[in-house]
Amino acid sequence: MTRFVHAGEVRIAFDIEGEGDPLLLIHGAEASRQMFAALVPQLAPHFTVIAYDQRDCGETEAPEHPSTLADLARDAQQLIQALGFRRAHVFGSSFGGRVAQALALLHPRSVDHLVLGSTWPLPRPYEELCPDARRLAELRAALPATAEELATWFFPEDFLRTRPELRRLFAAVRPASARSVRRGETVRTTLERGVADIVAPTLVLAGELDRVVPPSVTLSMAGRIRSADAVLLPGVGHVTALQAPQVLAQHILRFLHPEGAKP
Repeated sequence: MTRFVHAGEVRIAFDIEGEGDPLLLIHGAEASRQMFAALVPQLAPHFTVIAYDQRDCGETEAPEHPSTLADLARDAQQLIQALGFRRAHVFGSSFGGRVAQALALLHPRSVDHLVLGSTWPLPRPYEELCPDARRLAELRAALPATAEELATWFFPEDFLRTRPELRRLFAAVRPASARSVRRGETVRTTLERGVADIVAPTLVLAGELDRVVPPSVTLSMAGRIRSADAVLLPGVGHVTALQAPQVLAQHILRFLHPEGAKP
C-alpha cells in the first residue's frame, strides 16, 4: 500500500519494508519506485528499505513547475528526516545516481554510505560524456513508437528474449506531456560542485553492456571520490535493479554490511 509524506511543497509517495539501517533507493529518469520491485525483497531482510517517487514521477504530487537537481536532493533529505531517521544509506541508479550525488554534496549529514549505479558524474552534462546521447534523445522524443528500440539500450538482447514484456516498458511515456517536459528539464539541471567533493564512503557499480551510460564513464568516478570502490557487473546492461536484482543486492550488502555478506 502506497504511503505519503509531506516534504515542503511536495507530497512524496513511498514504500517502506524491512528492518535495520535505513536504505533509500532513488530511481532513474523515466522510472518510478516500481523499478525496484524485484530488488526490495532482496534487501529487506537486511535493511529498512525506502523506495519513493521523485517529482513528476509515479504517485508523487508536486507544484506544476520545473524543479532542479537541488530540489530533488532536498526532497530526499526531507523524506529521510520525515521518516524519523537522522541519516540513511543511499543507492541511486542512472539519473537517480545524480540525485544521490547531489544529496551527498548538499546534505552530507543525511548520507551514511553511498552506492552509485550506472550513472555519470556531477557537474558534467550527460551529452558531454556519452557519445550516443543525441540518438538516445531522438528515441525518447519519438516515444511511444520507439519503445521497443529504446528498450534495447536499457537491457541486453539476451535478457529481453527472456523478458519480452520489457520491450514495451517505455510505451507509456508521453514525451510531449507537461509532466514529461518538466521532468526532462529537471534531468538536465546540474550543480556547480562535483563528484570529487563527496565525502561519504562510496561504491560505484556499472553494467558491462550498458549502452545508456558507458561503464567507463561510471567507473571513472571511483578515481575521483576518496577511497571509493568500483565494480563492473559482467553481462549486465543499464537497469541493474530489473536485470540482476540478486547480484546487485549482494554487492550492496557486501559494501554496507561486509561482516554479514555471503562469500
